[in-house]
Amino acid sequence: MKKFVVILTLAVGFLSGGIGQSMAQNVLDGVYVKEHYPTRKVIPYTHLREADVMWATRIWRKLDLREKINHPLYYPTEPIKNRRSLTQVIIEAVREGSLTAYDPLDDEFTMTLTKAEIERKLSFIDTQYIESPDPPYDLQMTVIEEEFDPATVKEFRLKEDWFFDRQKSILDVRIIGIQPVADNVDRTTGEIRGKEPMFWVYFPEARNIFASAEVFNRQNDAERRTLEDIFWKRMFGSYIYKEKNVYDRQISDYMLNGIDQLLEAEKIKEDIFILEHDLWEY
Repeated sequence: MKKFVVILTLAVGFLSGGIGQSMAQNVLDGVYVKEHYPTRKVIPYTHLREADVMWATRIWRKLDLREKINHPLYYPTEPIKNRRSLTQVIIEAVREGSLTAYDPLDDEFTMTLTKAEIERKLSFIDTQYIESPDPPYDLQMTVIEEEFDPATVKEFRLKEDWFFDRQKSILDVRIIGIQPVADNVDRTTGEIRGKEPMFWVYFPEARNIFASAEVFNRQNDAERRTLEDIFWKRMFGSYIYKEKNVYDRQISDYMLNGIDQLLEAEKIKEDIFILEHDLWEY
């Protein structure tokens, strides 16, 4: 009789646990199943002939994630169910091999980073003396592995080409590369010692991943955008820090004052606008 009671109790517990797990799996956190953005496809670029490019220039931009307009790219700092930050999306794709990481000093995408080099950038191994839990409680050298914190990436650099397509009579832009830049933090003091470029990513390769990465929309929670939408519609704030030139120098190399650098960046942007305006003037 006792054996029967024990078996019955175990069976009821097993069934209730199974039912509880199945009910938890069937919980819908919302009022509908989101099917749009997970299956989003990339809109291909229109074909561009060299003969149709009437004018072109190459510029490099800095995208500061601390600006309010760029907060949807920075948050959440910790992954949640439906959303990840731009840094988290790129790091996950690079680690699993969906994206190719290039040398941080090579914005021409000729030198790829090996898997070991990528892991050295995304994890830190340190040794510390920790007291042993057993007598005589001596200090023992312990190896501690620390994962990279995506929240330390507060800046991205973009490499893009601006061109005038005379076939369609439009001034267009295409992003060529994107680079995360992390804070260089002293491991002992926690002091920020500057910025450290991590690696370059070829943007056309990343578009397939960005197309299904959801981004928060402040105005309408039902109309969730993706990272691809943010860059396609230019819904971000940035400033120019370099334009292609014969000396291959940045604005900071010949404009030492910070305000002068911003004014020079605005001048480059204004020159592009004036060029487009002049092309349409009869």
